[in-house]
Amino acid sequence: MTPAEIEAYVDAAAAALSLPLAAAHRPGVLHYVGFAAGMAELLAARPLSIDDEPAEAFVPIVPRP
Repeated sequence: MTPAEIEAYVDAAAAALSLPLAAAHRPGVLHYVGFAAGMAELLAARPLSIDDEPAEAFVPIVPRP
């Protein structure tokens, strides 16, 4: 998503939910939505095969140093 698309989405979502968005919070919300959109693009770019299945449960692990 482009920065303009992110702003339009945040504005539309806030309006649809009747959610007031304080001016002080807007930059953080825009940043997070852009970050989440980037993660979604990475996932969407990964091809799946017929053998790929969702995990039964997500179990976080501590990354190796």
